[in-house]
Amino acid sequence: MKNLFMIGNAHLDPVWLWRWQEGFQEVKATFRSALDRLKEYENFIFTSSSAAYYEWIEKNEPKMFQEIKERIQEGRWVICGGWWIQPDCNIPSGESFVRQGLIGQNYFKEKFGVTASVGYNVDSFGHNGMLPQILKKSGMDSYVFMRPGPDEKGLPSRLFLWESKDGSRVKAFRIPFEYCTFDHLENHILHCKSELKHSFNNLMCFYGVGNHGGGPTKENIEIIEKINKTMGDTNLIFSSPNEFFEHVESFKEQLPVVHDDLHHHAVGCYSVHSEVKKLNRYSENLTLMAEKFSSIANWTTEQPYPEDMNQAWKGILFNQFHDILAGTSIEAAYTDARDLFGESISISSRNMNYALQSLSWNIDIEEEKDMKPMVIFNPHSWPVKVNVEIEYGLFVNYLLPEEFIIEDVKGNEVPYQIIDSVAKIPNRKRVAFLAELPPLGYSTYKLRANKPTKEFESVKVTDNEMENDRFKLVINKESGGISSLYDKVKQIEVFKSDAAIPVVMNDTSDSWGHGKLRFDEVAGVFKPIRIKKLEEGPVKGVIRVTSKFQSSTIVQDFIMYKQLDKIEVKVKVNWQESYQTLKLKFPVSFNQRNATFEIPYGHVSRESNGDEKPMQNWVDVTGTIGKHRSDIYGLSILNDSKYGIDVNGNSINLTVLRSPIYAHHAPFVPDPDEDYPIIDQGIQTFTYELLPHENSWEEAGTVKHALELNQKPQVIVETYHKGKLPQEDSFIAIDQPNIILSALKKAENNDDFIIRLYETNHQETTVKVDLKNWGRSMELYFGPSEIKTLCIPKNPEEPIYETNLIENLDHALVLA
Repeated sequence: MKNLFMIGNAHLDPVWLWRWQEGFQEVKATFRSALDRLKEYENFIFTSSSAAYYEWIEKNEPKMFQEIKERIQEGRWVICGGWWIQPDCNIPSGESFVRQGLIGQNYFKEKFGVTASVGYNVDSFGHNGMLPQILKKSGMDSYVFMRPGPDEKGLPSRLFLWESKDGSRVKAFRIPFEYCTFDHLENHILHCKSELKHSFNNLMCFYGVGNHGGGPTKENIEIIEKINKTMGDTNLIFSSPNEFFEHVESFKEQLPVVHDDLHHHAVGCYSVHSEVKKLNRYSENLTLMAEKFSSIANWTTEQPYPEDMNQAWKGILFNQFHDILAGTSIEAAYTDARDLFGESISISSRNMNYALQSLSWNIDIEEEKDMKPMVIFNPHSWPVKVNVEIEYGLFVNYLLPEEFIIEDVKGNEVPYQIIDSVAKIPNRKRVAFLAELPPLGYSTYKLRANKPTKEFESVKVTDNEMENDRFKLVINKESGGISSLYDKVKQIEVFKSDAAIPVVMNDTSDSWGHGKLRFDEVAGVFKPIRIKKLEEGPVKGVIRVTSKFQSSTIVQDFIMYKQLDKIEVKVKVNWQESYQTLKLKFPVSFNQRNATFEIPYGHVSRESNGDEKPMQNWVDVTGTIGKHRSDIYGLSILNDSKYGIDVNGNSINLTVLRSPIYAHHAPFVPDPDEDYPIIDQGIQTFTYELLPHENSWEEAGTVKHALELNQKPQVIVETYHKGKLPQEDSFIAIDQPNIILSALKKAENNDDFIIRLYETNHQETTVKVDLKNWGRSMELYFGPSEIKTLCIPKNPEEPIYETNLIENLDHALVLA
């Protein structure tokens, strides 16, 4: 017999063409309807996801919450998708996907005594290739999705094994045709039946009113019961994804294996609505830093670990809902999203400040007249050399002397330069210097009223040229782009033609970019209206290029550091155009190129065919150069808030923004005479960095450089006081460069601490991790691209455990 597993569900968009308050009400109405159907039809089974919805019911309708709990225990209300929400599955960071499962699964376990075994993102616009590992280590061994459809991504079967780069596999199922039905269920069932022969004679058929909720209707259920009597060799079974995947487990080994991202649907979503994407990236990184320093302070100074960090995460996770983070909701929804991100940012900022101030206040700093100590914290698990800027003068009635020096913790005088102050008042200035900081630690720098004893060589700067020991950069006065970025050591010209050119593309597609694979129809190019030297000194040089296109302007500040081998570019765009996309183009000079894109907790190589693709913090193009093509050379482009990119031949094209109408969905055709709300209007800022490198991106440390751009050093201007802490300290040592600490936090269910590490270069690695301040050390084996989660008890007599991503100690492995 053939089996159609009938999946009664209600796809609920909490935000889309409505705000969250309306979504809240619809969750209640839909859940009430589902409970009524369960009373009326004894064979009916209801499937639902998203822990956030259940928390709404728990807090607002406790009687209904109890009814749901009873039906879950009965087995007829089935929890799928153990995540907080059904998010966009490309843009969130790897750690955000971990927290979707950690917070979602723990909520379901606490409230209902169950966890989900099936991942469930039926409407998300593509799925990154590292999800199988994240799902598997979050307690889910199966996955349900619908997009991309067969016309967008060829797959060997609707049912297959999906494998991530580390080798983790989950059973995956692509929903046929649609995840919800309205008044055409009989035709939908017949369409699904026609797919059975391509799916090992077992298929899920989803039904129920959806998007704005609703769920299965009485008519739906009665049609299924009626049709089942006429289906011949096919059974219609009221069922759930859990039951379906349990049924197909017996022939799992026969299923084809897919080793790939599941793309491409709605490629415009990678770039539309810059503000929500920037807030997402900023809040993710801020919250991770707050957790790290809160953990260190708790163990070091007994500063209480904050109890509201998960509340910060819940706001971030909710805003990662696919129609919010993808940029496809109505305009008013983004005011709500901004406010919710604001709550998360406020919680994390406050808690990080408590932690940093507790640590810095306990550092033993000697009393000295006319000296200001600055404690600078490094959130990364490797040593860094980073630009630090502070405003000085008026330090609590402290006026800086005319002459001063800055010294590191060893008493070495370090170069600095005075730059333009943020505050435009007398006696307030800004100083920039490079700080060298130990791994996951801090160092104390001192600003002293002494006459400088050393002269430091400056970056050489004119109005259109800059040069340090490694690179010479030239700005073309006609185009405003980089006409030359010359590597003096390797004697290589990085670019083939002018780079960092802002190019405008025509883009009349809808908010999603439906029907598009690329944005390459050139409408025009920004032209420079002003190029000038902004800064010159022993720390850095800056050239500002201001360019204009029609009513829009873009300002790019090109920054070259004396002691760093990368170019930083701070960008301010004032965008006033509609139905267009803005890109920055970087045509590299390499041959036989390979393009690599960061994805959540991993990376992937993709074809350089000009199609729009998603990325995380970086993209890299590496190839050969020179007559004999024996030299390996590449360029990594790092960013702090952008997710869309295309690589076309030798050109890397960073997608800065798109400006369609808010919540415009084809086939609606806009009236050219109407005044519609347009996305990405006005001023936005972001930063990108150019990291030219010999050899591979792995050897260049691209992953680390990108994280340094996104998680900045934190500065506390201190005073003198006694304390038990040294003026410099480090809280972790990792002896392999491809193993990175991504998270350090308190455990969910006890007072132990969790550290999460991952392998960045896709290579087997044995690594020693030393937590010397806490007397703990461990040797670990990592498979290629593996994520590991370790539980570190506070009591040094208790063993260290390896656990899964949801911190389930039932699956823990004693390590040391």
